[in-house]
Amino acid sequence: MSVIDENELLVMKFIHYFIVNENYTPIVIKGIDDEVWLENKNNSYSIIRIVTKHIHNEEQLNYDILKTKHIAKQIKRKTFDFSMNILSIYVDKNFNCTLNNDFDNKYVSILVNSDEDFINNSYINKAYKNVKEKYKYEGNDFELISRITREIGNKNLIETEKREKFMKLRKPFITYALIIINIIVFALMYILGSGSEDVDTLINFGANYVTLTKNGEYLRLITSAFVHIGIIHLVLNMYSLYIVGTQIEYFYGKIKYIFIYLFSAVMGSLFTVVLSSENTVSAGASGAIFGLLGSILYFGFNYRGQIGNSIINQIIPIVILNLIIGFTTPGIGNAAHIGGLIGGYLISMALGFDDGNKNSKVNGIIISTILLIFMIYVGLIA
Repeated sequence: MSVIDENELLVMKFIHYFIVNENYTPIVIKGIDDEVWLENKNNSYSIIRIVTKHIHNEEQLNYDILKTKHIAKQIKRKTFDFSMNILSIYVDKNFNCTLNNDFDNKYVSILVNSDEDFINNSYINKAYKNVKEKYKYEGNDFELISRITREIGNKNLIETEKREKFMKLRKPFITYALIIINIIVFALMYILGSGSEDVDTLINFGANYVTLTKNGEYLRLITSAFVHIGIIHLVLNMYSLYIVGTQIEYFYGKIKYIFIYLFSAVMGSLFTVVLSSENTVSAGASGAIFGLLGSILYFGFNYRGQIGNSIINQIIPIVILNLIIGFTTPGIGNAAHIGGLIGGYLISMALGFDDGNKNSKVNGIIISTILLIFMIYVGLIA
């Protein structure tokens, strides 16, 4: 005779299935009892919610659904994941209420009280095509609990190793090299030219002079990211590059970091060409740095299991503040900031990670390519 509660064992099976087989990770919701929340942005349902508390009547059910939607809105605001779908799985033998799902399936609720209910449920089958092959639990209760505990532990160990891989401290040589190159170029502007605030010197050293860039000097799209106007401009950008660049180099590795930096710089320059007057002369690494911020945002949104939400909460205010300063302060090229931010986010999606979602990578490649071609056509050809 089993001494293990059937509902508890069923819930453990669900948790095991979603964590081990569908790569969900637990998320903590403060003030919530008798519920388990799991997240995987790359699945049909971003959030799986397993509910074990007893719902006595329709009024309690409506309140529970309303509360879930409220929590979901908070998560969406924090993560910018506005396409989030939630599947609530109620495990309750005494459940006597009627479940009416949203027409758009954003908030789906199902009642599951057995293994058969789970693998035969239409919502489960539609979202998880191989559920009948993957959802296999045989043996006595104690054997199952031992297996479930062991495999969840192994999964957590794998996730810990991933986290250590992402956060492993390495010397950020590429960031150091970029800073040194910028400083050397700045010094040469005084040694070989008339200083970093002289327009002719800026143009001679590769600043993005829109007229010349449009007339075929396309290399300025990149060289302008290594030219700075005044010592304050240089110091602020190099400090930002050191802070943000080291993080990207840790997260993505050196080769992908170079691609992200240069692509963001080019996109920032192209946005400047498209959105500025013919006589505009722009320079600085801020477009590339905003691209690195976009890259961190992409990483944070998609890999919260590795780094948590704290980095997102830190980066978003920095991005917003700098954009506000750019819009309200004369002489700051906000076009480069916006272009770099968009470019950094998209190219990070395209490059992705070895264990990332392939569809997301393909989408990133397609969107990045289309945007690049469009900006080149509008800015340099049309």
